[in-house]
Amino acid sequence: MNPRLNRCAFIAALVLVQWCAAGAAPLVQLRGSDFTGGAAELFGAAKYGARGVNYIYAAPNGLRATMTARFSLHEVPNVPVALHVRARLDDRNTDCPIRITLNSVALLEGPNAFGHGEFEWRTYPIAAGALRVGENELTFANIAPEGKVGMPPWFMLARCAFAPEGWSPSARPTIEEDFQVTLPTEKRPMPEPLTGEHRRPGFRFRGTKGWLWRPEQYLAEIPTLAQFKMNFLMNCYGSMCDIEHFPWGSPDCNRWWEPLPEEKRKGFEQVVRECRARGITYCFSLNPNICSRRAVDYDSAEDFDLLWQHYAWMQGLGVRWFNIQFDDISQGMDPSGQARLTNELLARLRKTDPEAQMILCPVYYWGTGREPGAQAYLEVLARELYPDTCIFWTGDAVVGPITRAAAESYRSVVKHRLFIWDNYPVNDSNPTLHLGPLMKRDRDLCEVADGYMSNPLCPQNEANRIPLLTTADYAYNPYDYDPARSIGQAILHLAGTRAQRDVLRDLVELYPGMILYDQGTAYNPVIDRFAALLDEPHSRWLADAYIRHVEAVSDGLKACFHGTFSDARRTIEGNLAEMRRMYGETYGP
Repeated sequence: MNPRLNRCAFIAALVLVQWCAAGAAPLVQLRGSDFTGGAAELFGAAKYGARGVNYIYAAPNGLRATMTARFSLHEVPNVPVALHVRARLDDRNTDCPIRITLNSVALLEGPNAFGHGEFEWRTYPIAAGALRVGENELTFANIAPEGKVGMPPWFMLARCAFAPEGWSPSARPTIEEDFQVTLPTEKRPMPEPLTGEHRRPGFRFRGTKGWLWRPEQYLAEIPTLAQFKMNFLMNCYGSMCDIEHFPWGSPDCNRWWEPLPEEKRKGFEQVVRECRARGITYCFSLNPNICSRRAVDYDSAEDFDLLWQHYAWMQGLGVRWFNIQFDDISQGMDPSGQARLTNELLARLRKTDPEAQMILCPVYYWGTGREPGAQAYLEVLARELYPDTCIFWTGDAVVGPITRAAAESYRSVVKHRLFIWDNYPVNDSNPTLHLGPLMKRDRDLCEVADGYMSNPLCPQNEANRIPLLTTADYAYNPYDYDPARSIGQAILHLAGTRAQRDVLRDLVELYPGMILYDQGTAYNPVIDRFAALLDEPHSRWLADAYIRHVEAVSDGLKACFHGTFSDARRTIEGNLAEMRRMYGETYGP
């Protein structure tokens, strides 16, 4: 036997074992509703106890006879992979031949082994080369020669996954398909310890920022950051504005040219000291061109000196990381001017401290970098910005899933190191909560970006700890991250008694988070679900029961946590008031 071939076989087997051991996470999971075509849009996607299904009828029915899903992979493991399918046939025992093709390669054609009475899992091996890096296309087709839409023979798909041949699927929906929190019986270390080939934390910098937080809120969260292996904290640039006397958005709020009041300075000096004592990197942030009557003039020496006073103050406290923001501005959009100002700030910082670092948040801080308007802007930054500067990037969109493919594309345009600014669980101060686990982030983003920073709730910094722990879990060990495990462990680490665990579980299930639903930061699942209940006829008792459940969660928070989560309770009580108003409009007082 050739020793080299034997060694290669051993390595391939080892890779397969490691892949299966790392939580048995498939490369790709799809629901039937993720496929285009089929007939779910005609007859609904909840059938026979399963949700998110799709189904196809006999070949003469055209678009209703096929369904196709497209997905992208940036790598394919060098181990055997199979397509695992959970499906069923019609309830009349009618023969239903189907064709399954992956990138035009047939995985099955003809009779199949699916049953007529219930959903079952079947596995189809995939030939080497059929699954490929980049875009892939999976198609199911009903090839029965006769049959009408709505009548047998039909094939119904619930779920499918690309995973190792030995993968053991579960018929139970994943947390993304049907959100519910399972409280674990045993507390595990959090974040999840590193295993296998991954001996270092995924992201070098792991942390959060504030959102119009005051110094006491930053101080309250520093112990949590340190406990869960987070090492980065950035102030919200809004925190440096006059939010004590003007509402955010007022043009009088951001007076960057003025020194900060002494009381605020002392508050943030304490934040810097506490970060240093806990081994946390503090990053100072300003945005001179948002909510301001006076946009900074990029070529004005006077404006530079006025802006510099704040950076000099922080550098004098020993701060080494700095940020200049140009997100969400409507004035000063010039990328060359932004690059000049940022370069000059960094150059002056490095006269005192050669290790000083700078992060710039550009006007176009999301996407692939190739969108209209974005590419030309980012190419200027790529040419003119000091090469060592980092760039903030929020992902494929301002809010939503974050993929490695988009990160690589954006970085290839801007040509600077990336620092992920994850817009989760931020609510932009809207009367809602996002408390579910971080999800829909590629495991290997840390191979493209140096840092990871979550954007938090406002003003509910205490409730923010629930999703914050899951972002800490992901940022430290993204390769083994499991959102279902992570949210359960987060609750165990934050609750001391069974009653506390139960109420936090119920709270998270009420507010699972906007990324679960692919919604924006203002999305409120409690109000949305309640409105859906009211839209159903004869639903008064359901709506009444739902109000009582939300009331019980609010009361439970008060009873179990004795003053903690008070901001979250105010949010819930505001939602309850809105629900009672909606109820009254439909059913009377």
